[in-house]
Formats: sequence, C-alpha cells, structure tokens
Amino acid sequence: MTERNMKLALEEAKRVVGLIEADELTEDQKAAVIKDSIANFNENYNPGWLEYRKSVSTDSAFVEWGDGGEDGSLFVDVYGTEFIDCLGGFGIFACGHNNQEIKKTVKAQLDRYCLHSQELVDPLRGYLCKLLALITPGDLQYSFLTNGGAEAMEMAMKLARLATGGRWYISTVNAFHGKSMGAISLGGKGSYREDYIPMIQQVQHVEYGNAEATRAAVANLTAVGEKVAAIVVEPIQGEGGVNIPPDGYLKELRAIADEYGCCLVFDEIQTGLGRTGTMWRCDYEGVTPDIMTFGKASSGGVVPITGIIARPWTYEKSGVGTGTEGKMFDNPWILGSPTFGGNPLACAAFIATIKYMLENDIPGQMKAKGDYYMEGLKKLHDKYPTVLLTSRGAGLLICMEFPEAEIGHEVTKELFARKVMVAGTLVNAKTVRIEPPATQSYETIDKVLAALDESLAAVKAAYNL
Repeated sequence: MTERNMKLALEEAKRVVGLIEADELTEDQKAAVIKDSIANFNENYNPGWLEYRKSVSTDSAFVEWGDGGEDGSLFVDVYGTEFIDCLGGFGIFACGHNNQEIKKTVKAQLDRYCLHSQELVDPLRGYLCKLLALITPGDLQYSFLTNGGAEAMEMAMKLARLATGGRWYISTVNAFHGKSMGAISLGGKGSYREDYIPMIQQVQHVEYGNAEATRAAVANLTAVGEKVAAIVVEPIQGEGGVNIPPDGYLKELRAIADEYGCCLVFDEIQTGLGRTGTMWRCDYEGVTPDIMTFGKASSGGVVPITGIIARPWTYEKSGVGTGTEGKMFDNPWILGSPTFGGNPLACAAFIATIKYMLENDIPGQMKAKGDYYMEGLKKLHDKYPTVLLTSRGAGLLICMEFPEAEIGHEVTKELFARKVMVAGTLVNAKTVRIEPPATQSYETIDKVLAALDESLAAVKAAYNL
C-alpha cells in the first residue's frame, strides 16, 4: 500500500461514484463501463467467473445496468437492451425487478438510519420476526436472521445439534444447501464436495424422495449408538433439477423425525415465500418442520436477508451441558452473531415484501402463471419431443429437461439471442430452469413461449434431432 496507490484509488472511486450517480451515461461512458467490467473481472474478481457467465452468449459485452419493466420482469444492459428475466436471480425477484413499493419502504428507512448500533434494541427485527411467526406453518416461532442462504443453513445445523444432542445429519443425493463448509457437507453433488473432503464427517446421503431410505439410515445409526441431530431436505430440490418428491414424502419424514427424536429441517430458501404456489412448499402437505430456512425472495429484490425460524422446543431443550429441558440458552449468541444479520434496511425490505406478497397474492399468482407455463411447455414437448424431453414444476419453479447438457446449453443460448434469460441448474445444463417473477404478465409469458418455440426449432435443425 503506497501513497501513489491511495491517490489512484481515490481517483477511481470518484470516477465510479460519478457513474453510479449519473442520470444517464454518455456513449463514451457506456463503452468504458463495458471495457472496465471485463478487465476488472479478469484481473480482480474470482478468476474464471467471467468465462462461466459467458455460457449464455459468445459475446461477453452484455453488462447489466438496470431493471424493471411494466411487469417487473426485465433487466437492462448498459446500452438499454431489454431482456426478459426467466431466471429471477435463482428466486430473488419473486415480487419483480425494481419493485417501487418495496423500495419506497427501504428508502424511508435509509433516510432514518441504515445500520443498527448492535447494542440498543432494533425494532424492525422484532416486527419482522413477529410477522414470520404469523405467516409460517404450525408453531414455528423463534427466528434468527442472517445474510446468505449458506449462513442460514449453518445456523439450522447448529441449532439442531444444540436441541437434540445429536451429531449426525441425514441429507439427500443431489441436494443443494449452500457452499460454506457445513452446508456443502450436506450437499449432494460430488464436484462441489470433493476438493473439500474431509468436511463434517457425520453426514449420510440417501435417495431423495425415498422416505424408507431415510428411515433405514436413521434406524441404523440409532442401532449402533449414534444420535441423529437432523433430517435436512428441500421440499423440492431446486438446484438438483427441480425434483418433486412423491406426495406424502414430507409427512413420512415428519413421522420419522418424531419417532427418533431428531429435528426435521426444511430448506425453503428457494421454494418458500410463494415460489411453488403456496406460501411455503411444506404447506402443500400440511407439514411443520422443527427448523425452516428462508431467503432469496425475502430480499424483495432489494436488500439481502435470510434466516431460520424454529419451533419453541428447539430453543427450550438446549442440549447444552446437562441439557435441562425447559431451559433457554445461557448464551443467546451461541448460534452466531452476524454483524449485519437482520440489519434495519434488510428488515425493512423483508417487511415490505411480506406486505406486498399478501396484498397481491404472490403465491396465487405463482400457481396460476406456473400452470399457464406448463400448458405451453406441454404443447412444445408435443411439437419437439426429441429436443424437449419433459418439463416439471410447481408454481414458477419450473424445469425443462433435454437429452444432454450440450442440447440444453444450446437452447439457453438461442433464448438469450432472443433476449430471454434462462439458466441450467447446478446439476448441469441438461436441466434448464424457468423461474421468473410472479409479476410477469401473461403477455410476456406468451413472448417467452414463442421465443422458446423458435429456439427449440433452431436446436432441432442444428443437431438433426
């Protein structure tokens, strides 16, 4: 760190602040932003990320600079080119891009104060957690607020240990729960785990959707004296390829957890807050988990916030020290103490998001528009059965499946060329998601389906399928 570098940093910071605060960019500034972005990502950001993002285009010059649209389903590049968003930030934009109602509340809080002192009582956290207790299933009551999905999963894993005294976790093949060391230990894809082994050792993976496999794993561990802390599952596997389990699966897991005295943890970070057509996917089967994670849509597309909500017994039966029942934790920070978790701006965004979702029936919109998409996809499957093998989904968490990853990759590129953004799941591009905002209009959906029709025709011809 030299005086010269400090001077260069100040000059660069002033220039970039000017770009951010500008009402409109000049043509020279637009060109500079593109050039700078590519150079900065190559030289200073996570190496290889830029090449990964080029998966939808051979032209890396698409630089995001805005969003919105009448139905909140557009993002815009630096030249004003509009793209229809059918990726939705992996579920972030449930309430649409640039939602003015949510932003209005956040701006009001921004003008009051932005971050809390860490010591005085911050009222918005309390208000938010009360709302969460009202809109979540059963007797879920106590929340802990974090910043990202993986962090929320870490808190769920820790709380399950404290509540049960157990040390083992049962997860599923193809699961995705985040990429921190604890969360990736639960992950069910080898390529994300192999470089970090050994991780948390007491994790067993079983077949997703197979309740009897879960029962056998818990029973076998119990038989040899090992205590299971939690069964951790996504009510629908998102990154695994939108895998929907058979009806009754969640109820069976609830019964197993009750029988063996372990926590049932539902990861609703992607499926929750209306995405699958009900406020929470576990509402579909009427099952209440002991701990539930939430995130993505909770941001309102404005300020990130995630967390967990748990049933009272998980806090009352601490499993710490003597494990005295009815005793709350002596240390309220034993789960964690994230500096920015539950900050005022994020809480304001989440509170406004809940208000908007309830006023506009976001779960109902997800259900109706998801059904509309599925009808269109069925027609396209009938038209191009050798390209689009099948489609599946719940609400606006939808997956198209192709014969192989290369075909799915080409379809995403063809759609992107037609100004529609979709993306593969973390399994691979063989399964491509459609996960748009609930606010997306039926007119826009028709445009997406028309673009997909053209894209499937182009890929069919190119690969002689």
